[in-house]
Amino acid sequence: MIQDIFPYKLNNHYDSEMKISKDDRVICIDQNRILIHALKIKEYVLEFPKASELGENKSYQYLFSVGDEKYFLYRQENEVCMLPDGYDYMDIKEVRHFGAGPKYRIFATLTAKHLADWYRDTCFCGRCGQKMVHSKTERAMECEACHFISYPRIMPAVIVGVINKDRLLITRYRSGYQHNALVAGFTEIGETLEETVAREVMEEVGLRVKNIRYYKSQPWGIANDILMGFYCDLDGDCDIHMDENELKYAEWVKKDEIVLQPDDFSLTNEMMRVFKETELK
Repeated sequence: MIQDIFPYKLNNHYDSEMKISKDDRVICIDQNRILIHALKIKEYVLEFPKASELGENKSYQYLFSVGDEKYFLYRQENEVCMLPDGYDYMDIKEVRHFGAGPKYRIFATLTAKHLADWYRDTCFCGRCGQKMVHSKTERAMECEACHFISYPRIMPAVIVGVINKDRLLITRYRSGYQHNALVAGFTEIGETLEETVAREVMEEVGLRVKNIRYYKSQPWGIANDILMGFYCDLDGDCDIHMDENELKYAEWVKKDEIVLQPDDFSLTNEMMRVFKETELK
């Protein structure tokens, strides 16, 4: 999956005193686009600008490190940023699907996007409307006026592999991602994860399930999620009643007929592969 980057490791420990050096990597995000080396990506190499290529007198926010590489966020605000030679913005989803490596930098891209979204949306206090400033002790934003503290928002969501004997329920979204997927959705207020599983399956395909069991989790920064995978068994009628507003395809598919996604990044793809290649209990 996207976070499986051994021998590298994400170190997301917050350090308010971390200073940028000329060789540190800089994440520049504009909406859903990220600044990368446009020529190297064509050679399937994912390269972010170094601080020396952008200039030292800018507003940089330390994010995390991966291996020996330190990553900082460039917060443009009122500054004018000239693109360094060879660099251009690319949609973050395209970066994922382009197939460039190394893999740990793709993981860094999605994780940086998660933090960048939170920093962008937490400039002002949601309680009193005053300006928020960086905490000096932890990764948090604190209101200068009422001292309300905001932490990075992580949204819980489930991925569901519904099993009917020798078949798995495969779906495809009506818009957005176009490859095979599984039932998925966000947890609502007051729900357990297991209740989310049962509700999402009923809403998307009109089926009842039982024997809900946890499989594995995955951070998914591109949507600010923590994804939790579950398998479950069909309970009763197998006739699918698809929500056509959300899905364009939902069918029971045998193991040898399951077509996997084109990359190995997602929890969804791993769960389809596990069902396809092993005997689940």
